[in-house]
Amino acid sequence: ENNPWGAEERLKRASAEDLSVVFHKYASVYSEGQWFIKSEDFIRKFLGLHSSDNYHPGSVQLLAGIIDTSKDGLISFPEFQAFEGLLCVPDALYYTAFQLFDTNGNGIVSYDEFKEIILQTTLQQKIPFDLDGDFAGLYFGEKKNRVVTYSEFCQFLHDFHEEYGSEAFRRFDTDGTGFIDLDSFYDIMTTIRSHLLTKPVLKNMKEVVKKVTGADTVSYPFFMAFNSLLGQMELAKKVYLQASNGERDGEVTQDEFLSAANVMSKITPMQVDILFKLSNMINDSPTIIYSDLEKIAPEQYYKKVNKRIVDIKAVQSPEERSLLIEFLESVYRFTMGIAAGAAGAFFVYPMDLVKTRMQLQRPGLKALHYAIYKSNLDCLEKAYKNEGLGGLYRGLLPQLFGVAIGKALKLTINDFIRDKLRNRKGKVPLRNEIMAGGCAGLSNVFLANPVEAVKIRIQVAGEFNHHVRLKSFHVAKELGFFGLYRGLGACVLRDVPFCAIFFPAYAHLKIKFQDENGYNSPMTLLFAGILASIPGAPLSMPFDLIKTRLQAKPKPGKGNYDGILDATLKIYREEGFRAFWQGTRLIKPPSQFGVTLLVYEILQRLFYVDFAGTRPSGSEASVLVTGLHQVKSGNRDHIGGYALALPIMAGIESKFGLVFPKFKIVAEAEIISEAPA
Repeated sequence: ENNPWGAEERLKRASAEDLSVVFHKYASVYSEGQWFIKSEDFIRKFLGLHSSDNYHPGSVQLLAGIIDTSKDGLISFPEFQAFEGLLCVPDALYYTAFQLFDTNGNGIVSYDEFKEIILQTTLQQKIPFDLDGDFAGLYFGEKKNRVVTYSEFCQFLHDFHEEYGSEAFRRFDTDGTGFIDLDSFYDIMTTIRSHLLTKPVLKNMKEVVKKVTGADTVSYPFFMAFNSLLGQMELAKKVYLQASNGERDGEVTQDEFLSAANVMSKITPMQVDILFKLSNMINDSPTIIYSDLEKIAPEQYYKKVNKRIVDIKAVQSPEERSLLIEFLESVYRFTMGIAAGAAGAFFVYPMDLVKTRMQLQRPGLKALHYAIYKSNLDCLEKAYKNEGLGGLYRGLLPQLFGVAIGKALKLTINDFIRDKLRNRKGKVPLRNEIMAGGCAGLSNVFLANPVEAVKIRIQVAGEFNHHVRLKSFHVAKELGFFGLYRGLGACVLRDVPFCAIFFPAYAHLKIKFQDENGYNSPMTLLFAGILASIPGAPLSMPFDLIKTRLQAKPKPGKGNYDGILDATLKIYREEGFRAFWQGTRLIKPPSQFGVTLLVYEILQRLFYVDFAGTRPSGSEASVLVTGLHQVKSGNRDHIGGYALALPIMAGIESKFGLVFPKFKIVAEAEIISEAPA
């Protein structure tokens, strides 16, 4: 299947030549003209399992029996090669488990073989399963003389692990009341169902029983509902998305969730009650959002597919965040914002030049009998024809400097205030989003106003005399302090409302554009930035035009403006209502903010630093590992199918509970005899 950064292909088999090189690296026994790997060397040295000096020989021999089909304690090259091929098949997990139970290598599993293996697991030794009971009889016959094929064995092993929980409940329910105590419930879950337990669930498991049942005992219905819920958390996520209309941060009540669950009919009211009680204990909230479910859902393998140039973990956990770390996080965001702001400014600068010249054009006055430019496109063509490519970027340097720092300031302030105004679920209410955006816009105007005043003077200098080249420093010196901050009020009225609209809109559009895994591709970031700018652009255009007129150097024959109100009235009387929407501002902000936000978020993905705070939503590209071919060993000798050997061995333990003793039990007599006198 394709992931956001490329295709993931199923693992290919290694060549016989490459396998031979690896095989002979570990082979140490030469007999009858061929080399062999000792069983314990295959498990302990090649796979790296049971590597302790005090390893359990019986467990090592059992695992080696999966590969050693001849059961002679030695692994030949044909056996080594055959197992590598087996690991490449889609059902390698079940096939490997089957070979573990097929102790004589005849392609079928008998009751005696099944019993022999199960009796050696740590699970059986701690909570014994009645292997002679009715359950085994359903598969091996009442007299236990039937054998099962591979396909039957797969279903049996799955059902056996499920039945183990019920069997364990019955063993702890010694009085046959249908209840067990909390400690017994805890033992069963941590021993048999440990793969379903996340840390938050484990921590609150006993308390949720008391909340739901009001007692210190666990009934069988509760036991089954609890296990079933944890096993169906992916379905619970789908129910949540149904109830929240696909929004991952929408708060859903218990009644709303139950109503949506009734449609699917696979989640019971008791399971919903357990889910919400458990979530309330973990998140301290009666409602749930998608991230609450992820804290409860059994941990699954997710593969990060982001390409990173830098990957730094500044702190290990949120508890370690200090004021210094928060400051460094803001510095990091500011640095990324400078680069993003510069990229956005460079991309749209020709449009900005056209905007400035179109806004300063006043065809309604008698002193100027005609319009220099008929349209935005006409302005662009004439500027390029008369001034060349360099003319389109006239005044770029102060703009790059000012816009880069200004945009970085906006982005940093917005992110900082949003972080401070999050509720207990980590969500930013809309009014707080508007406040953060408005503050971000306000923070920028004191820097943007003087930079734009200088830029405007330089941009229009070559309009009539193409050879004029003004220097930013000289223009700033000529304007002086008050000249640099002329039009500040209009700048505030332009930027604050625009940012108060843009940043909340961008945050919500990003969520709308996320895929089913909550990830935003670069293209969705660009679209979100463009679309989020559209509502604010026309509202801010009149104030941008007024600011430009106030900041521009008056030309002969054109009247001057004494302030915002005076400029507004004169422009309306002399040029009409439509004059307030002259220029390219309708298309410039969407383009600029689209590029700026795209670069800002992509840079944070490429130069990843984890401050244990909040990351931009949708920035983690993770794909759920649905096949073992997506989880591979890092050992260079594990080529071809052997790249899956360790994940498959781990899967046998977690999925089926087939855990064998890791260490040899040293007899008390040996310890006494070896003790010094």
